[in-house]
Amino acid sequence: MSSTSDKAKGLANEAVGNVKQGVGKVTGNDKLRAEGVVQEKKGEAQKAVGDTKDAVKKAVK
Repeated sequence: MSSTSDKAKGLANEAVGNVKQGVGKVTGNDKLRAEGVVQEKKGEAQKAVGDTKDAVKKAVK
């Protein structure tokens, strides 16, 4: 997977995670809030992978 696609998927997961957290908070659904937190963290990790790939590419050049 390319660094750009990692970053894009990461951003998407972060956004969906934030929405889940918001809906869970409004509805009082703790399970949905927890799922949102996990998905947001997954997105952050994916973005970090993309950033690392970019850094490696720049270091190799």
